[in-house]
Amino acid sequence: MAGHVVPHFHNSAGVPAIRIGAKEFMCVGAKPPYDHPHVFLDMGSDDEIVCPYCSTLYRFDAGLHGTDTNPPGCLYETPAAA
Repeated sequence: MAGHVVPHFHNSAGVPAIRIGAKEFMCVGAKPPYDHPHVFLDMGSDDEIVCPYCSTLYRFDAGLHGTDTNPPGCLYETPAAA
């Protein structure tokens, strides 16, 4: 189960664009400790948005579930508490 109500995505691989199944989400940049301020992004009626911190282009893909990404593995989940 995801650790967030709003999905958080990262771009640790440094790809130019990530397809996601959500229009409202948080971008964290790369995984900590290399993350940037976690910024809420809302595409509204658009199908893409650029993160103002890391310049990752996020594209909405209706064929993906809310937390799925293409390329795979860009969902950021906080580590479980010990």
